[in-house]
Amino acid sequence: MTSSRRSFMGVAGAAPLAAGAARDRFSANDRMGIGIIGAGGRGRYHLADLLKLKQENCAVTGLCDVHRPSLDSVSKKVSADYGLEARKTTNYRELLSWKEVDAVIISSPDFTHSEMLAEAVKAGKDVYCEKPMGTVLEDARRAFFAVKQSDRVVQIGTQRRSDPGLMGAAKLMQQGVLGAVTRVDMEVHFQEARWRRDYSGIRKEDVDWPRFLMGRSDRPFDARRFREWQLFRDYTNGLPGLWMSHYIDLVPWFLGSPYPNSAVAQAGVYLWKDGRETEDVFQALLEYPHDCLVRWAMSLTNASPGRNDWYGTRGMLNAETMTVSGAGSKQKDRIEKDIAIQKETTDSHMENFLRCVRTRQQPRAGIQAGFSHAVAGCMAAEALRTGRCVRFDSERLEMV
Repeated sequence: MTSSRRSFMGVAGAAPLAAGAARDRFSANDRMGIGIIGAGGRGRYHLADLLKLKQENCAVTGLCDVHRPSLDSVSKKVSADYGLEARKTTNYRELLSWKEVDAVIISSPDFTHSEMLAEAVKAGKDVYCEKPMGTVLEDARRAFFAVKQSDRVVQIGTQRRSDPGLMGAAKLMQQGVLGAVTRVDMEVHFQEARWRRDYSGIRKEDVDWPRFLMGRSDRPFDARRFREWQLFRDYTNGLPGLWMSHYIDLVPWFLGSPYPNSAVAQAGVYLWKDGRETEDVFQALLEYPHDCLVRWAMSLTNASPGRNDWYGTRGMLNAETMTVSGAGSKQKDRIEKDIAIQKETTDSHMENFLRCVRTRQQPRAGIQAGFSHAVAGCMAAEALRTGRCVRFDSERLEMV
């Protein structure tokens, strides 16, 4: 591993935050108040996760969603599970002003993440922010700098950082087990019209439509766009944000290279011609520093097996089967005997976040990890949009 890679991995370790004095007690009984922004499917998933972690002495004290029936439904569940009435609103800025909310979980649509994250840390809240951390580079930059200038704990929802097998693989990769890694090949596939949902029950009077749009457009109310936002460019950068973020996050984690040098992409809607704007077949090539080319592909048209293969001068890592072997190497120092990756003993991604809020330690997927995958996703999306090779200036943090 090069010295630059070592220095980057050091930054991503579990050191205390820069302004890392332990925070004041949360309430009279030291209970941590959690606000959930986005009470849809992902928000309900996180609520269920929190209920498993009552030993961490936390409770949901605030709820926000622009769909009032979802907000009321989750509010009733919180009342039943915690025995308290959480405050609720359709305005996330109002929730950020509540003193009984110490930390927030952002589980709203992709295009809202960066702005909400930036405002949350400025409001003094610690944040668990769903991936992708950003879908527009300038928004992601603002959030990145806002977090850097704060003393807030931020965990990005790339849960693979808390996967026991991948944590074991990361340890070996950071030790340089494969020698020089020059190629990575990652694929994930389904055969389904993913993200299509029934929107017949969505009524205009139940939705705070202007707050859903967040000033990004002045479109009239559209139940389909509200329910199936993953299919439309106003609200996502497509498969790079929806799925590639999980996979491309492994590159800075395993290799210590935070940003691609360049990206090209090709994609289209080849099967599910249902009015969607986001692609159902996608491929991107991203070149990273230290001479490594990463290919990421996804399709919704054929459920062929996925792959996650890392090729080095000493052999290869198969991150699907969790094995390291000398396959493909003819060098004298090739790996002679297969290595079975040892799973790490670990807590969950959410548990890691809650504990870091109390200890002021860096969580596993901090803001640098989030910004790194956001940069890669934005580059791939821009390469697709323009049909050109997109490059990144890692000093100025700008696409060129």
